[in-house]
Amino acid sequence: MDSSSLLISCTVLALLLTFPSSSSSNLVEQEALLSLKASIETDPSAPSLSSWNETSDLCQWRGVTCNNSRGRVTTLDLSGLGLTGSVSPSIGNLSQLQFLFLQKNQLSGELPRQLGALLHLQVLNASSNLIGGAIPPHISNCLNLTALDLSSNKLSGRIPAELGSLSKLKLLDLGKNFLTGTIPDTIGNLSSLSTLDLATNFLNGEIPSDLGRLHKISHLQISINNLTGHLPSSLYNLSSLTFFAFALNDFFGEIPGDIGHRLPNLLTLNFCFNKFTGLYPRSVHNLTNIQTLRFSYNLFHGPVPSGLGNLHDLNMYTIAGNQFVSSAPNGLEFLTAMTNSTKLEYLAINDNLLEGMIPDSVGNLSKSLTKFMLGGNRILGSIPASIGQISSLSLLNMSYNSISGEIPPEIGQLKQLTVLDLAYNKLSGKIPADIGELTMLTKLGLFGNQLEGSIPSSFGKLQNLISLDLSSNDLEGGIPREVFTLSSLSSLLNLSHNSLMGSLPQEISNLQNIIAIDLSYNLLSGNITDYIGKCGSLQTLSMANNSFSGEIPETIGNLKALQSLDLSLNQLSGPIPDSIREIQALDYLNLSFNNLEGVVPTEGVFRNHSAVHLEGNSRLCYSSSCKSTGIHWKVLYSIIVASVALVLLLVVSSICIFLIKRRTNKNFLPTMNSMKGKHPIISYEELHRATESFAATNLLGRGSFGCVYKGVLGDGVKVAVKVLILEAGGALKSFLAECEALRNARHRNLVKLITLCLSLDFKNNEFRALVYEFMSNGSLDDWIRGKRRHADSSGLSLVERLNAIIDMASALDYLHNDCEVQVVHCDLKPSNVMLDEYMTAKVGDFGLAKVLGHKDEAEEHSTATHGLKGSIGYIPPEYGFGGKPSAKGDVYSYGVMLLELLTGKSPTNEQFAGNLSLKTWVATAFPCELMQVLDAELTIAGAVNYGRQQISREKQDECLTSMVRVALACTEESPDARLTIRDALAQLKSTRDDLMRPAVATNNYNYINVNIQ
Repeated sequence: MDSSSLLISCTVLALLLTFPSSSSSNLVEQEALLSLKASIETDPSAPSLSSWNETSDLCQWRGVTCNNSRGRVTTLDLSGLGLTGSVSPSIGNLSQLQFLFLQKNQLSGELPRQLGALLHLQVLNASSNLIGGAIPPHISNCLNLTALDLSSNKLSGRIPAELGSLSKLKLLDLGKNFLTGTIPDTIGNLSSLSTLDLATNFLNGEIPSDLGRLHKISHLQISINNLTGHLPSSLYNLSSLTFFAFALNDFFGEIPGDIGHRLPNLLTLNFCFNKFTGLYPRSVHNLTNIQTLRFSYNLFHGPVPSGLGNLHDLNMYTIAGNQFVSSAPNGLEFLTAMTNSTKLEYLAINDNLLEGMIPDSVGNLSKSLTKFMLGGNRILGSIPASIGQISSLSLLNMSYNSISGEIPPEIGQLKQLTVLDLAYNKLSGKIPADIGELTMLTKLGLFGNQLEGSIPSSFGKLQNLISLDLSSNDLEGGIPREVFTLSSLSSLLNLSHNSLMGSLPQEISNLQNIIAIDLSYNLLSGNITDYIGKCGSLQTLSMANNSFSGEIPETIGNLKALQSLDLSLNQLSGPIPDSIREIQALDYLNLSFNNLEGVVPTEGVFRNHSAVHLEGNSRLCYSSSCKSTGIHWKVLYSIIVASVALVLLLVVSSICIFLIKRRTNKNFLPTMNSMKGKHPIISYEELHRATESFAATNLLGRGSFGCVYKGVLGDGVKVAVKVLILEAGGALKSFLAECEALRNARHRNLVKLITLCLSLDFKNNEFRALVYEFMSNGSLDDWIRGKRRHADSSGLSLVERLNAIIDMASALDYLHNDCEVQVVHCDLKPSNVMLDEYMTAKVGDFGLAKVLGHKDEAEEHSTATHGLKGSIGYIPPEYGFGGKPSAKGDVYSYGVMLLELLTGKSPTNEQFAGNLSLKTWVATAFPCELMQVLDAELTIAGAVNYGRQQISREKQDECLTSMVRVALACTEESPDARLTIRDALAQLKSTRDDLMRPAVATNNYNYINVNIQ
């Protein structure tokens, strides 16, 4: 071999020795990718990873990019492929990987700690998935990372302090997760960071002042958390900031008056929904490049300073929900200055103390303005005709002011308008027919004014109208038939408290999708048309205080969804239609003060006498002997028989007391003895009398192990008597478990156990019952299903729902943490939560409860059933795999209940099938489309009154968002990832404090976009 050949051979050998692992490395990476494929599930109809197989070069596989010189995987891009499954730990074997894109899939499971082995990784994007668990601190080993985006997942736990070692990191986005704990000080070490997004989590504590060391940061987003305290002054020195958003937290204190000078590059400033005080920071008007200014719902006071005319690029300006003041008549002249902001799209000054008249110059505001809100102030004068020049307006809200004069017909020029709310002002004159030209209108609120004349027939053109409220005016004449042709009406038609005349036309049958119709307190007459039965979605119908005559149509029974029917104070005659008793959802019926006659039905809603009002109908009766006016001899005979029976019962009860001492189960005596001295045992005879012989009319509910009856004891105390069905398997264990759980439990949010009954019935059969305090407002399930409503036909308000879930959480917190022995309920669901006369929620039915405080005794007495504990839909997933009852299991059931209360949807609803559950349905919509899945009664309402204050639409939306976040955090698949009930209680109380923060009167249709940027 010559020297040249020898040189070539040595060179080849050297190369082989230098890269001995190229082929073996490719094999390792191939196996890693195939393992990843095995852990990922794809849509069989579109197999995204079909090219991943052993017969082809992995560098040709979809989403895989290799280094050309060595054939090693450097980029893996699987974004947007609809992948499910989890991320395999084998991904850590892709040792040369630099870019990993997994975003916009449906991956679940946890992030593997093996990601920390990817020492060359520069970008990791796993956003917009369903990944849970904690953020692995091992990611801090990836010292070359410049971008880490894990947003829009279900990550929980704390933010690892180790992330502070990623000195090259420019983007850190952990927003829209379920992270808890404080923000680590070490984040301040990320000297290269330009974007930090921690929004929409459960972070608490104060902002670390070390964040003031992020001198390159331009985007700082920490909105929608539970953070508190003052903002560190160091943050106001981050001169490179362009995006500064701290909305929806609990920050307080004043904003420096020179903020505009210290942060000269700001484009977005969002401090809304906090507790900032002090004067408006005048210097922000020097930020001539600012695009978004949001100070809404804080405690700012004083006047709006001058200088708004300098903000030429402004597209969003909201100072709503503060205490800004101005003096009449020129108090709104700052709106004139805003005509220089030619890019303005969103303007909200509602819910303040602003006085003055709307200037004519308002018509010169930006032609791009889509939302303009002035409601809830002290605005005087009339609506200027120039308002019609703001041609792009989609929402105009001037409600709850003192605006007078006529509605200018020029409003009809706002062709893009979808919401028009002028309610609760002093408007007079006729309703302009021009409003009928607003064909895109979905909501029209003119109630609470002094409008007169007739309803324009041009309203028939409003074919997109969902809600129409003209109530509490001075309108007269007939209701135009055109109104009843608006088949789009699906929420509300309210024409009550006017002077409208005429009859109800058959065109009402067009309103097949409407939920509520209120025509009460008018001068309407004639028969109630049979066509009312065509309104199949109707839940509330009120036609009280009119002059309707004739019979109530049988077709009213076709309204299967009807929950409230009020036909009182009319001239209706004839019998009560039998069809009404077939309406199972009906829980309020008022037919009082008519001329009805005949026998009152006894089925359906008529079983509940408190829900039916029939007074003022002298010819109605409750039996076939309607014509009898005296005491029939049979009645007298019955009284004599009853007296004799009473004496016999007294004798029998004495015998029962003697026998019960001999027949009582010995194993039960310790539990009963613990109750003696506190609750005197009651006799069967007394319960028999208290419940009117356990009459069906007193039956409140039926469960697996017993029936619950309403009763009145001899001393007049109303009670709920739970009678055990001893033949039912597990009934005795349920009885024992309930006694054991409540033996030492005393809390205002637990249904109070008054006494017990251990006796024999009149047939000498064993009888056992628990006697509880009577809860006059029924169960939470009754309210969710619409079986109960308030006297005004309304359901549970937001405040009532929030109070109820706080009451429930308080009860669970006591049972889990403060009771003498720890108790887990194991069967939390709406039907086991009761409401008293003050709408206080109390948890009841401890038949499946588990006492965890003393193991041996718990095993002996508290196990009520074998296998799964709970009710389908509320059972935590770990119970299905043999998990033992735990406090975290109760938290899961509680979270499901909270979702049900907010959506009105049962977890067993037929729409939830396959992989879709109540939780995933809500989670998919959270937070951007949340209002689409919530109960309509919570989302279509405007400002609501509570005591002497009003709660704005925007504050309600904030509250709902917070409540859903708690519910989702309680229903995590992993018990360790769930909130504790104490944490959930603390967050909900904080939410209530924010909601009930004193505010000025608000508007009724305040549809503010709650997207927090």
